[in-house]
Amino acid sequence: MGPPSLILSQYVGLNIWIPRVGAAWKVAKVEEGSTVAIFGLGPVGLAVAEGARLRGASKIIGVDLNPEKFEIAKKLGVTDFVNPATCGEKPVNEVIKELTDGGADYCFECVGLASLMQEAFRSSREGWGKTVILGVEMHGLQLTLNPYEFLRGRSVIGSLFGGLKPKSDIPLLAKKYLDRELSLDEFISHELSFQEINKAFELLQEGKSLRCIIWMDL
Repeated sequence: MGPPSLILSQYVGLNIWIPRVGAAWKVAKVEEGSTVAIFGLGPVGLAVAEGARLRGASKIIGVDLNPEKFEIAKKLGVTDFVNPATCGEKPVNEVIKELTDGGADYCFECVGLASLMQEAFRSSREGWGKTVILGVEMHGLQLTLNPYEFLRGRSVIGSLFGGLKPKSDIPLLAKKYLDRELSLDEFISHELSFQEINKAFELLQEGKSLRCIIWMDL
C-alpha cells in the first residue's frame, strides 16, 4: 500500500506556512549542533523551529510574549523559552547570550517589528552570527543597525518564502510529512464552519489560534 494522500488542510499548510521551514534549511543553512533564536512563535516562527529541528540544531530558543505558545512550540523542537515581559530590565539579547554562551549562531525575526529585528541582530554571535528577517515591518519603519557590528562578522539576510523552489522543494516537504519526518498537523489549531468565522477572528486576536481552517460546506 502506498503512502496516504494529503487532505485539503494539509495542502494548505504545505503551500502557505510550511515553506518557512526553508528559512532554516535553505536560507540560513542551519548546521547540526548549532544554536538558534526565534523571535515570534506564530506559525512562521514555529515553521522555522521545525526547520531548525530537522537540521539538527542543539538549542532552539523561542522568544514570545504569549506563554500559551510554549507548549506547542516544544512539540516542534523549541528547547528554551524567553518571555520579554519576565526579563525585568535585562535586554532579551543579553538573556540569549547567557543561554548560548555568547550569542546564537542563527537568529530569526518572525513578527515584523524593526525594534525586534535589531534585538535579533544583537542576539547573534560575533564572528559568524546570521540573522534572517521573515517578518514584514508592520509600521513601515526603517531598520537601523550600527555598521561596525557587520565588521565583527555578523550578517543579515531577508527571506519571504524560505528560499524554496516550489516545483522541487514542496514535493520533498510533502514526502517528509508522509514519512513522519516533518510535523504539519500541529500548525492547524482549529477547524470551523463558515458560520463560525467571527469566532476564528476572536481566537486569532486572543492569541489562541495558530491557523484556523474555515470549511465552507459545514
